[in-house]
Amino acid sequence: MNYWLIKSEPFKYSWDEMLKDDTTYWDGVRSYAARIFLNEMKVGDLCLFYHSNEGKEIVGITKVVKGSYQDPTTDDERWVAVDVKAVKSLERSVSLKELKADAILKDMRFVRQSRLSVAPVSKKEFDKILKISETSLK
Repeated sequence: MNYWLIKSEPFKYSWDEMLKDDTTYWDGVRSYAARIFLNEMKVGDLCLFYHSNEGKEIVGITKVVKGSYQDPTTDDERWVAVDVKAVKSLERSVSLKELKADAILKDMRFVRQSRLSVAPVSKKEFDKILKISETSLK
């Protein structure tokens, strides 16, 4: 299993909307690096859901339920989407400030390249975020 961080501006698509929808397609990614990561996502991978611009915090966890396919919002075959399903809200959100201050998390790809809308997360980073957020997947 792999781990990822996906981010969305809450006014465009919020965690509350994700919970309401239960499952959605993750589309509109127009970064070449992020596209590579979308193509690497596999069914069962877990994703941290990050609110960008407003809040700047990780608020929930989703699971990939369908691997990459043609992004339905464009005819350009270069762009892809994946389907994700809400798993659970974090018990306590984890802010960007906390990520930058933590010895393990400050070197996360997302922290170093904050413009990425999709980024890989190591198992160690994922587990640390769960610990900080007081969240269990059990």
